[in-house]
Amino acid sequence: MTKNSVSALFTRLTAVTLIGMSVSACGVFQRLADIGKTPELSAIQNPTQADNYRPVSMPMPTPVTASRQANSLWVEGSRAFFEDQRASQVGDIITVVVEISDQAAIDNRTRHDRSNTNSMGISGLFGYEDLLTEVLPEGADAGSLVGTTSGLANDGRGRIDRNETINLRLAAVVTQQLPNGNMVLFGRQEVRVNFEVREIVVGGVIRPEDIASDNTVSYDEMAEARIAYGGRGQISDLQQQRYGSQALEILMPF
Repeated sequence: MTKNSVSALFTRLTAVTLIGMSVSACGVFQRLADIGKTPELSAIQNPTQADNYRPVSMPMPTPVTASRQANSLWVEGSRAFFEDQRASQVGDIITVVVEISDQAAIDNRTRHDRSNTNSMGISGLFGYEDLLTEVLPEGADAGSLVGTTSGLANDGRGRIDRNETINLRLAAVVTQQLPNGNMVLFGRQEVRVNFEVREIVVGGVIRPEDIASDNTVSYDEMAEARIAYGGRGQISDLQQQRYGSQALEILMPF
C-alpha cells in the first residue's frame, strides 16, 4: 500500500469518525433535553402518507366480469342475506389475532480425525547405497531417506435452543384493495407505561374469505405478514450497547 493510499484511507476514517461523533452528539443533546420527560407518542396519521409507505403491487389473475341478476336482493360475495358487517373496503378496521408459540431445539456436532504416516528408503541400490552418504548430509541413512507424518483433527458443534410466545390482538386498517379482492392491512399500536413505550406493528395481505364472523383474522392467514413488537425508552436504552462499542465492533478487524 502506497503512502498516498494510506493517507487517503486515514482521511476517510477520520471523516467517518467525525460524522459519527457529530450525529452521536446530536443524540446526546436531545437525550439531555429529555431528562425527566416521558417519551412522546406518535401522532395519529394516515399510514398511506408516511414517507416510507409504498403501495403493494402483486401478480393479479385475469379479471372476471361479475354477473348480475335483475330484481335480486342477494349481493354476490355476502355470506348472509343481510348486510355483511365485516371489513370489505379501504378504511375499514379489522382485528388481527397473533398467537405465536414457537419452539426450536437443534444440536449438531461434526468430528473429523485423520492420521497419516509415510516413509521411504533404499536398502539396496546395486551395492552403491553407501555412496549416497557422500551426497547426503552426514549421518544420513539410506534405509530411511524420507519420512512424513501428518495429522488432522476437526471438532465443531452448534446448538440452538429457542422458545418464543406472543399473544396479542391488534386493530388494523385496510389501506388498499387489490384487483383480485385481497386486502392490504396495516396496524400500529403504542402503549406508554411510565418511561417506556411499547410499539406493536402488524401488516400483510389477507383474503376476504379468511375474515371470521367477528371481524377478526389470524396472523397465519396473512400473506407477506410483518409483525414487530418492540419498545423505546429508558429500559430499552439500558439494553442497547453504547454507540462507541458498536462502532468499534464494526471497525475492528480482529
